[in-house]
Amino acid sequence: MDEVRQRLRALGDDFTAAQIAATRELFVPVALSPAQVNAVVKRDLSYGPDPRHRLDAFAPAETGVGRPVVVYVHGGGFVQGDKGGEDAPFYNNVGAWAVRNGFIGVTLTYRLAPAHPWPAGAADVDLAMRWLSTHIASHGGDASRIVLMGHSAGAAHVAGYFARHGCTPDSKADAAAAVLVSGIYAPDLYADDHDYRAYFGNDPSQDAQRSTVPALAGLRTRSLFIISEFDPAPFHQHLAAVFAARVASQHRCPEVVFQRDHNHVSVVMQLGSELDTLGAALAEFIRQR
Repeated sequence: MDEVRQRLRALGDDFTAAQIAATRELFVPVALSPAQVNAVVKRDLSYGPDPRHRLDAFAPAETGVGRPVVVYVHGGGFVQGDKGGEDAPFYNNVGAWAVRNGFIGVTLTYRLAPAHPWPAGAADVDLAMRWLSTHIASHGGDASRIVLMGHSAGAAHVAGYFARHGCTPDSKADAAAAVLVSGIYAPDLYADDHDYRAYFGNDPSQDAQRSTVPALAGLRTRSLFIISEFDPAPFHQHLAAVFAARVASQHRCPEVVFQRDHNHVSVVMQLGSELDTLGAALAEFIRQR
């Protein structure tokens, strides 16, 4: 573990394709697989009309009902990413981690920018939640105990779901808890050349409307924010914006887990592995909620 931490520290916060590839090399050999936890996996279940409206459900082999459900929404800068196929180390590791902790795991894919700009991602999370409310019981899960977990762009979409951006008027933000990992919440914090504008658009006058900071500030749903030491600076700034707004609104700090030595992608790649420094705290949060 010490050697891996040293290598992660050496990679720093230079968020590049080379850094991501080097991080993958560290965690692919130790990624937890569904087979290791004897998970029953139902793949590519359709939750909507688009070809990317697909999700995988991970359940323990032992028959059970009413288990907590962890729904994971992947990142990818709004323009790429996928839940992963049968042989992918990521994000099968998240589903396997959920099963090992006695939960139902769900990983989902959503529509991408620029073909599907704001608020398509949040609308897709809402659509998936409506599907799960009807169908997750058949996979052993409890629809009243769904924890929504998003990473990076996925966290932006989860936050957008709670802000009701693009959601159907008759639906409710009825997730039991939220876990927001290295998220993107305030469009005005982006550098001008960042491709996140492919999702939020190039008109700065729309930034305030598309920000989820006000919604997260007043959010009464139990929430956990996770940030890594070597997340690039904008991700720390996004969390700081939520932190300040939450304190101003609720007079309390949000619950935050700081992942020392980790970078933007390793924080999720580690889940379930022998190097995992996050999974225990995350599982405890879910059990308490």
